[in-house]
Amino acid sequence: MTDSAGKVLVVLGAGPGLGMSMAHRFGREGFRVALVSRTDRRHEGYRASLTAAGIEARTYTADVNDAADLKRVLGEITGDLGGYDTVYFGPVSPDTLDVVPLTEAGADDLLTPVGGMLTAAATLVGEVLPGMVSRGDGALFFGGGLSGKIPMPMLGNLAPAAAALRMYVLTLAEALKESGVHAATLTIGGLIERGDIHRSFLDRNASLEGIGTLDPDDIADTAWSMYVDRDRTEADFGAPATSAA
Repeated sequence: MTDSAGKVLVVLGAGPGLGMSMAHRFGREGFRVALVSRTDRRHEGYRASLTAAGIEARTYTADVNDAADLKRVLGEITGDLGGYDTVYFGPVSPDTLDVVPLTEAGADDLLTPVGGMLTAAATLVGEVLPGMVSRGDGALFFGGGLSGKIPMPMLGNLAPAAAALRMYVLTLAEALKESGVHAATLTIGGLIERGDIHRSFLDRNASLEGIGTLDPDDIADTAWSMYVDRDRTEADFGAPATSAA
């Protein structure tokens, strides 16, 4: 049985879907939780939900896609909680998605999302990895899109960015195999229920016909198994087409 009492999970890009499911799943195993999101408007509810489940949680505000802000908030978490054992990185929201069809995309349209994605990931790794390697323990989880693995033209210029992040994480995981630190990607192939993008569809009364949905609790369960077993560096979460929210 993994001894996780008192360890710290940092959720970067915390939202009501997968971010909170990760917090609850790892929290049930004794982890303390630090939630980071761009605004604090939902933080009170997040803390209340976790406290009701007996999970110690703190909330922080930062734009984790901004290198300086990311470094600042990680420093605050270290000061408050003494460090972190596991980090989940998944900062996606509807207003950060600016899709340009590949048939119309120029160089800047491609390079901007790729550069932004890799800069944020590399900044995170540069901040947290040295301490993890020094301890010989730790885990890094990254949320990614299925378009990084399977051609999905509807996602246009975002697909190469997803592919770049996926290969970055998988290569990092291979490089860390003997270090005691585990890196893995959660490859998402559907709308995450309760998440912001899913809710944006529902708020617009948009049809979910032909769009698969995924239960974030199932994804978090898999992530916990990956944390314990350390035998997989990628888990795919595809969803069959569904016509119901």
